[in-house]
Amino acid sequence: MKLYFAPQTRAVRVVWLLEELGLSYELVRFTLGDPAMRDPAFLAVSPLGRVPVLEDGDVRLFESGAIIQYLLARHGGGALVPDVADPAFPVYLQWLHYAEGMLMPPVNTLVVETVLLPPERRNEVNVKRAAKLLGQMVAAVDAHLADGRPYLAGDFTAADVMLGHALAAGHRFGADLNGAPHVQAYLDRLAARPAWGRAHAL
Repeated sequence: MKLYFAPQTRAVRVVWLLEELGLSYELVRFTLGDPAMRDPAFLAVSPLGRVPVLEDGDVRLFESGAIIQYLLARHGGGALVPDVADPAFPVYLQWLHYAEGMLMPPVNTLVVETVLLPPERRNEVNVKRAAKLLGQMVAAVDAHLADGRPYLAGDFTAADVMLGHALAAGHRFGADLNGAPHVQAYLDRLAARPAWGRAHAL
């Protein structure tokens, strides 16, 4: 398998899953904002000029959530996904999709407004609105973790990969975790996993 990758992007969550599953892969490395990502050769691989992109034989995918589900279905051997009859399965699905559906939209706004746009084009109203929304999204996760559960849906699953990465990105771009002690402890547990360390060291 070949993964098109840049640090501090959603490609990190794909590497994290590959490491958790013990799968072999080849990295094609970029840096965030690399002009090579706008080259026609790369646009032929990724129509949006973004990472991650996974190539696995004749399969090519460029959406991180789809890549996660594909890897689990094709190469996971049942790992990191609760059985469909397990009460944890619907909980797993909920938090797996919460990452992109609820938590990452305000993170995306913060990235655009504080990193990608030049200072003269940034909008402080957008920043404040996104930060407030992000705080609400994080609070819902904190409430879910408040009963002492170590992970989102029973044992460690791919939902923790998806949402853990999103939470870490949110924290990096301004989410205040002082009022979310269970989320902070959860991120500490995730960061202690060897596969997390390997993925974030790239």
